[in-house]
Amino acid sequence: MDLKLNSLLFVVCGATNGFGLAITKLLVSEGASVIAVARGKERLEKLRKEYPSNIEAVEGDITLSDTLTKLSELLVNRVPDGILVNAGGPPAMKFEETTIHHWDEAYHNLLRWKAELVQTFLPAILKRGYGRLVFIESAAVKQPLENLVLSNSLRLAVVGMVKTLSQEFPDRGVTFNILAPGYHQTAAVERLIRKKAENEGISFDVAKSMMEQALPMKKTGDVSDFATLAVWLLSPLSGYVNGQVFAVDGGIIRSTL
Repeated sequence: MDLKLNSLLFVVCGATNGFGLAITKLLVSEGASVIAVARGKERLEKLRKEYPSNIEAVEGDITLSDTLTKLSELLVNRVPDGILVNAGGPPAMKFEETTIHHWDEAYHNLLRWKAELVQTFLPAILKRGYGRLVFIESAAVKQPLENLVLSNSLRLAVVGMVKTLSQEFPDRGVTFNILAPGYHQTAAVERLIRKKAENEGISFDVAKSMMEQALPMKKTGDVSDFATLAVWLLSPLSGYVNGQVFAVDGGIIRSTL
């Protein structure tokens, strides 16, 4: 299928690891150009060298205003056709382990920067009359997940923001959608497994096996499979999909909604 991505320009946050890396590679394979944003200089340089004609790089923490400024300066007068809004999550914790500092940090790392990013780039996207904003959150927005009280709480605020955006700008050629991954083969899931092992006094391998056996499909997801839905949502073909939350979770969400 031709996703009509040839010559389009995308911003991918968290582009050198996990979901972001898989999505970046798939976008490039479809002929798109990508501005890759990530903290790791070496991985960014490796990605840029792998795709010299399709990748521009912005080194920095996307949750910080300075990095948004660097991204704006690189874009200059260009307007991205789509933005993948993606960054790492908060530490795995139970409520009783948190302090108010953890909650302040989670607000900054899960919500505040996303609002600032939208405020920075949405006006130009609306003026042009076309764009795709896809947010990667967590299956925690559909069903609370173990040891993730910060994510369970603050990501719901992102859903409220994205749903509101889709209602405030329903006919401007711009769509806003959310992907809610369950347990995939990512560093974030490895942290969860380590937390489970620590809490239960078992080895990492035992904790991993227990987690996988508890999943309906008895395995964690592949980031490359996840990327196919993300790239479709970033494409012109998804124009009638707006304000939706798509769980990509292997069936762990039991709700019918």
